[in-house]
Amino acid sequence: MASLQIVLFDICGTECALRRDAVRELLPLPHLRRPPSLPAPVAGFFNLGGSAVPAVRLDVLFGLPREETSSETDLYRHLILVEGLTPDLPTALLVDRVEDVKTVSASQLFPVREEGTLNGCVEAEIDLDGRLVHLLSLERILMAGERRALSELNRQAQSRLDTWSATA
Repeated sequence: MASLQIVLFDICGTECALRRDAVRELLPLPHLRRPPSLPAPVAGFFNLGGSAVPAVRLDVLFGLPREETSSETDLYRHLILVEGLTPDLPTALLVDRVEDVKTVSASQLFPVREEGTLNGCVEAEIDLDGRLVHLLSLERILMAGERRALSELNRQAQSRLDTWSATA
């Protein structure tokens, strides 16, 4: 691998990245619908062209401490739309801020031991001018049971969205 494009973002002061080819779109934070009894890692759902899309809170999944947020700071949060986190549907990752898209060389990547790295989701560390950034593996973010549960919640949200759009 000669070079790799990455999307850099921040979660609770922790710098992370995803491979650019795993990212479908970067979105400003829309109004999220949060039905009662959603699990804490699901921030809510939003309507993207008639499709209900779940927004997953990486800070909760990774157990990162979050300071109290205000609606003003929420305005500047971003969603990273990805494919493949759950079968057959896009999923958005809620982050504090998307910072940049960069190209890094193979010499800037360093392997990590799986345990103890943001729940085993870090596949490598990237050296960006002396700062180490966690390169996350999209496949490791959710466990199989979490993927199934999120798919079922999404099916319910889509059904609710379809019901309301059919009467419009």
